[in-house]
Amino acid sequence: MTQEELDALLNNGGDLPDLSDIDNIENTQSQDEELPPEFSDVVNEEKSEENSVDGEEIYPPPADDKHKVVAQLDEVTKESEEKASQVLEIISEISEDVGMLTEKLSDVKEFLLKEKEIFIKLHTKFPHIKTFERQIQEIEEKIKEIEGVLEKSEEMDSKLFTALEIMQYQDIHRQKIERVINIMRALIKYMNKLFEGKVSDEERVKSADYIHGDQDEALSEDEIEKLLQEFGG
Repeated sequence: MTQEELDALLNNGGDLPDLSDIDNIENTQSQDEELPPEFSDVVNEEKSEENSVDGEEIYPPPADDKHKVVAQLDEVTKESEEKASQVLEIISEISEDVGMLTEKLSDVKEFLLKEKEIFIKLHTKFPHIKTFERQIQEIEEKIKEIEGVLEKSEEMDSKLFTALEIMQYQDIHRQKIERVINIMRALIKYMNKLFEGKVSDEERVKSADYIHGDQDEALSEDEIEKLLQEFGG
């Protein structure tokens, strides 16, 4: 095409397409390219399953006292330490009581042994008196009973010592939870530092509730306030 022909075409307006209909053309093309109903249903189903587990929708819980993770872990460690201290005090008291009972029973055993020696001497000197012989038998039976109780007290003391060792694992578990809390707090501080801006929130321009082109309807002020309460606690 020569320069003269191009000038004539531009001057006449002639055969150039109408650019005002480009949006309509694009909309028509996008409608023509829509998926068939059977495929669109599958796509919509896959999108709905992205935020669901076993068919149930998943939403983040509100940031209230019931769902504050670090705060709940702090409460667990505090209550665990308090209850552990109470259990240790009870075990210590039981151990002291067992030790006192063992000591008293040992004293009684020593007394009975001395009594037995006396009755043995009396029985040797007066063998015809049956009372001395019966008394010796009764003392021997009581000594056997006391020895059985002393064996049980030793077993109890051993079990109490085992309980104290087990309670040490509870303290280790508490320390592990505290380590998790410290890691979570460090991550929170890191994320806050990572997303920190140079403009303060007070100076920042408020975001628009609705921008032209959004497919979703604009939220009202009441709805926005309700969302902030749900997620902000």
